[in-house]
Amino acid sequence: MDADRAPTRVEVLSWEGARVVVMTGEFDIDHLGGLREALDPMAPEVSRYVLDVTGVTFTDSTALSLMLQPALTRPVVLAGELPRHLKRLLELTGAHRVFTLAPSVEQGRVMPVPPRPGRA
Repeated sequence: MDADRAPTRVEVLSWEGARVVVMTGEFDIDHLGGLREALDPMAPEVSRYVLDVTGVTFTDSTALSLMLQPALTRPVVLAGELPRHLKRLLELTGAHRVFTLAPSVEQGRVMPVPPRPGRA
């Protein structure tokens, strides 16, 4: 691990059908820290994903792609204040339209999520 690199860590918690994924550190093609497994779009009994992104210090397009995959089948909520770099990446790619934003993990777990056009 690089000395100046924030450690990449993924913690998964489950509450009543919501899978909460706490992301910390830098996420790039070489450092995904279990993100692929945590965001399994085929995970049974998961009604929504809530991603706590407040501790993310870097995200590349590979990590963003993984964050988008479960949104094909169920809601994905980004919880907490978005780091500036992530907000910019979402805007540049148009991916901000896919995610629902919540001020906290607790609210992200229970808030109504509006359906996106094209989602049944």
